[in-house]
Amino acid sequence: MSTNPLLTFSGLPQFSAITPADVSPAIDSLLAEGRALIAQLATASETPDWHNFVQPIEDYSEKLSRCWGPVGHMNAVVNTPELREAYNDNLAKLTDFYSDLSQDERLYAKYKAIQASPAYAQLSQAQRKIIDNEVRGFKLGGAELPPAEKVRFKQIAEQLSKLGSTFEEHILDSTNDFKHVVNDAAELGGLPEDALQAAAEAAQAAGHSGYLFTLHFPSYMPVMQYCDNRALRETLYRAYATRASEFSPKDANGAPQWDNTPLIAQLLTLKQEEAKLLGFANYAELSLATKMADTPEQVLAFLDTLAKRAKPYAEKDMAELKAYAARLGFADMQAWDVAYVSEKLRQDKYAFSDQEVKQYFPEHKVLAGLFKVVETIFAVQVRRAEAPLWHKDASFYEISNAQGAPIAYFYLDLYARQGKRGGAWMDECITRRRTAHGIELPVAYLTCNFSAPVGDKPALFTHDEVITLFHEFGHGLHHMLTQVEEYSVSGIKGVEWDAVELPSQFMENFCWEWDVLRHMTAHVDSGEQLPRSLFDKMVAAKNFQAGMQTVRQIEFSLFDMRLHSSFDPAGPLTALDVLEQVRDEVAVLRPPAWNRFPNSFSHIFAGGYAAGYYSYKWAEVLSADAYSLFEELGVLSPEAGSRFKNEVLAQGGARPAMESFVAFRGREPSMDALLRHNGMAS
Repeated sequence: MSTNPLLTFSGLPQFSAITPADVSPAIDSLLAEGRALIAQLATASETPDWHNFVQPIEDYSEKLSRCWGPVGHMNAVVNTPELREAYNDNLAKLTDFYSDLSQDERLYAKYKAIQASPAYAQLSQAQRKIIDNEVRGFKLGGAELPPAEKVRFKQIAEQLSKLGSTFEEHILDSTNDFKHVVNDAAELGGLPEDALQAAAEAAQAAGHSGYLFTLHFPSYMPVMQYCDNRALRETLYRAYATRASEFSPKDANGAPQWDNTPLIAQLLTLKQEEAKLLGFANYAELSLATKMADTPEQVLAFLDTLAKRAKPYAEKDMAELKAYAARLGFADMQAWDVAYVSEKLRQDKYAFSDQEVKQYFPEHKVLAGLFKVVETIFAVQVRRAEAPLWHKDASFYEISNAQGAPIAYFYLDLYARQGKRGGAWMDECITRRRTAHGIELPVAYLTCNFSAPVGDKPALFTHDEVITLFHEFGHGLHHMLTQVEEYSVSGIKGVEWDAVELPSQFMENFCWEWDVLRHMTAHVDSGEQLPRSLFDKMVAAKNFQAGMQTVRQIEFSLFDMRLHSSFDPAGPLTALDVLEQVRDEVAVLRPPAWNRFPNSFSHIFAGGYAAGYYSYKWAEVLSADAYSLFEELGVLSPEAGSRFKNEVLAQGGARPAMESFVAFRGREPSMDALLRHNGMAS
């Protein structure tokens, strides 16, 4: 076992050495160690305290995470059948282990004893928060349930874990399966040159002539936005909108291969049963027990207030789009025309295109610009470093303080590819904490799905992709700039779910500042900086269709909250019916009846956002209000940056997020800044 790369706990993960065959032996070894530790701690006769009881559990949790984290990461970014099998086999074992742990009344009693002891008051704020979180966690993990209900609760946890993993796999498989070849370039009028070249290279790599298109975003989106071929847009849209549904390709028995429809009903049924076992009226109440928001009613009222402010702007956006579509000859504008007509309208209205802007954002300039912002406001330095990697396109960086001492590291994996989960995310690799050997430095994974370099040109990013990169880096900063020294509340750990988007959405604001943007641009051919005139057009267009985009996010949030609060999975309505009801209230754009959006809504069915998707809008209020201090003191103000770093990023989950916000801003948050940023201020 000593040669197993997953059981090396000093230094960075040995990605170049990890194989699927390493996973089960490593996890089996650590789970046996964990069970022995629990038995020892649970039966120890000494009075439990931080050092003899909590710290050993914290140390073990970190060790298990250090082993499993790289497996989960590789499963998401270099997925293979062998790795997937190893991942799923061991996910079941881990779910079983954690279910047992969360229901152990002996451990629960010892945490409560520490919480009630005089020594509790002498612990640090972070240590007290961990104990409070653990006591709550045992309650929510079923520790207080009668024996028969404990068994059922554990079964539910195992089923939910398995179903969530399968849900995600169905989306990945149906996305990877679709390929469409166009042989004649004449059918691809309007498509940008770099998208054409990428499609030609993809066809060549797959052994085809012509141009190959997939449902991966860098291939899919340029067609939807620019291609004049309406039939091709419809083909791709239909495939994208029906992923992981009953329209999937059939298996040998004639059943859809990757249909998530039955999984949705099963997931909702199980979550409802789980919540009721714990005494909650519905799953939304259970979900909110660990969030800033108190009740489903409070969240629904928040979304309703936002919808009332945004819908008039959305209706105005839609009327403008329809009128413009009619001028272009699309009197019957369909869902696959919306991005295309919107891009034409934007070009007509503001005299620039996304494609024009993209030429000014080569990867190396964007990264340098991002790092410059972070270095200026947070008094750190970012530089490239060396580490074992999982793919040739990934890279590794070090963050050091003003004195040049390393304080954190991160991996970067920016391009879309086969076998890589879609979307963009930050995840923890190593979490900052104090050990007997000193401070262990945090390491983050930052993953995106942008277009790779084409031909001899660098990767070029759209402005939306630049915003996405800043967003994920904000999550990374929350993890990397923490000053907390206790594992379970360090970085983003222990932060309320509806506050985790605060640093990420906060960072997006810098992408709209001239003093930031001009330093991160150089035209791919001429090397010239982004012209101020083009930037001014981008700012003028910033809130283009902001009303439509806002009500779309509200639509998703309301759908999620109603599914998990008032929907009966055994009743006559389906999840799709609930979505249609929500659309009746807030949507201004209706997709076709065969659109199966819920089937690929992995955020709420596989990604931890169940009854929590509202968090994006909730945290956007916080982030816009936080950024308003930078607008007052100066966009790149080190003073404002220092306050944000010390009161928000450094605190991690060691204190409630609202306390951190008030300590930074001097007051509770207001919706005004968000509405102003979106051009919807009254």
